[in-house]
Amino acid sequence: MRTYTYTRIFFCTFLLCLMQACSSILGLPSDPERSTMGELTPSTAELKNLPLPKEKIVIGVYKFRDQTGQYKPSENGNNWSTAVPQGTTTILIKALEDSRWFIPIERENIANLLNERQIIRSTRQEYNKDADKNSQSLPPLLYAGILLEGGVISYDSNVMTGGLGARYFGIGASTQYRQDRITIYLRAVSTLNGEILKTVYISKTILSTSVNGSFFRYIDTERLLEAEVGLTQNEPVQLAVTEAIEKAVRSLIVEGIRDKIWGKASENLTGYQALINDYNKEQEDNVGRTVGNKFPENYRQKMSVFANVEAQKIKDDYVNPKMNVGGKLGVKYFISPNFNIETSAGYFTLENETIIKRSYFVPELNLEFLLFPKYRFSPYVYGGAGAMFSKYKPQYKGQVGGGLEYMIGNNTAIRVSSQYDIGFKDNWEGLVNGKRKDQALRFALGINFYLGNK
Repeated sequence: MRTYTYTRIFFCTFLLCLMQACSSILGLPSDPERSTMGELTPSTAELKNLPLPKEKIVIGVYKFRDQTGQYKPSENGNNWSTAVPQGTTTILIKALEDSRWFIPIERENIANLLNERQIIRSTRQEYNKDADKNSQSLPPLLYAGILLEGGVISYDSNVMTGGLGARYFGIGASTQYRQDRITIYLRAVSTLNGEILKTVYISKTILSTSVNGSFFRYIDTERLLEAEVGLTQNEPVQLAVTEAIEKAVRSLIVEGIRDKIWGKASENLTGYQALINDYNKEQEDNVGRTVGNKFPENYRQKMSVFANVEAQKIKDDYVNPKMNVGGKLGVKYFISPNFNIETSAGYFTLENETIIKRSYFVPELNLEFLLFPKYRFSPYVYGGAGAMFSKYKPQYKGQVGGGLEYMIGNNTAIRVSSQYDIGFKDNWEGLVNGKRKDQALRFALGINFYLGNK
């Protein structure tokens, strides 16, 4: 009994050590980390690498705050924490500094600044009565020629969610993802006449992912082995807001250069022409974009041609069916974004081992339904009719099938599919037996090339 107890203690200790080692291997934190400088976003480098202006622009920001009123989503009741950081004005001022185009002046807490200047004046008047009055005066405050207004106007939760998982014989794994989305507007206002000089609009997705694995197995009737591992990663909302604001500041600068609203700061446009051209191209590319950074108009056009490699296996009145490899070529014409008419010609061999073997030329006509035509990845189903020609009497059949398509480029897609053929008569192999019609099962891997895409 004592040996059994020691064995259990040793086994538990071994498992704890193993889990600690695995956490280090997977990059999981096991020790407290020291404070570090804040992370930079991809937009930070773009902002800092902008060409310098001839002279900096004095600019004021009174408030640039969360206007969504959105609270963090919670599955366990109410959560009164806000979904968006409340210090977005500070983030915007830091972005203005990084751009090196502006001289930000304090306006968010202007009352504190004026109060402190009043304290300085009072102190000097009280303790320096005999000093020169001109030396007691404070220099004037800078005033802004342009004010920045706007804020975070939208936080959308669960814009896209999904996952994938499988379990077999007690062993399973799964992955899940979720995308949220923030949207900001930033506008420049002239203090001379109140004119709104420019408005920009930026959105940014926030990604959360999780990966889990589990093992569940009875070793015998009294012992159960169970193990789990998982990793979850959430993109910080603060970094997402920072990147969106930095992108907005950069866009405001470039559009201001292009539309000549910055005055002397950007008089010589030749030095900025490459920057303007790149920005104009980005705007053109953005025209067809939908939620989720997808560009549906660049994917599937009115026509496409495709080629498949197929494996077929017959289900007929003979035994020992054998799988053979064939192929198919065809054309699709889209009558709507979801539906297309497909015509194709294929060649395959139906064989029962040591009994019969026949090769067929097979034209087919199908109506296909594409579930998500505006996404790179989409399931599809189809159905139709066809004929089978050989040196024997022609046979006729119907078919249904389905599969998955993934766009690997603007005009090229990879497809995997399966198809079920059923004959109108029970004589594909020349034998009529029983009530079931002759049938065949096909599996295909193919490529689909869309015509007319950029």
